[in-house]
Amino acid sequence: MSEPGNWNTNIIEEFRANGGQLGGGFDGAPVLLLHTTGAKTGADRVNPMMYLEDDGRRYVFASTAGAPSNPDWYHNLVANPAVTAEIGTETLAFTAQPVTGDERDRIFAEQAARYPGFAGYAEKTTRVIPVVELIPRV
Repeated sequence: MSEPGNWNTNIIEEFRANGGQLGGGFDGAPVLLLHTTGAKTGADRVNPMMYLEDDGRRYVFASTAGAPSNPDWYHNLVANPAVTAEIGTETLAFTAQPVTGDERDRIFAEQAARYPGFAGYAEKTTRVIPVVELIPRV
């Protein structure tokens, strides 16, 4: 198994080389590249991830494949909610807003219905997997 950084680098390169389209296990899946600002370093961080487009809104999920703790990118966007995302061939500016309560549960359930792996991630961990809405900035 490759290191996570190398895996991310390979996905990012494939995404950019193919106009936002990926093959393999991500073939046909909605994937974006989320740019966050490091909470401690201030450095630009880029993470590929699946997203949900629902009723004109976009959401990402801090699943980390069901790991026991939230991913670093989630901590970064909580500290610095001004983010950008590469979607297809566009780079768009967003404000990241965690979603809570019943709305979080509804959105996560929709993602799990479309991509059952997300239900498996929730079963593997005791934490509530955060859902984050990407609200367009103008």
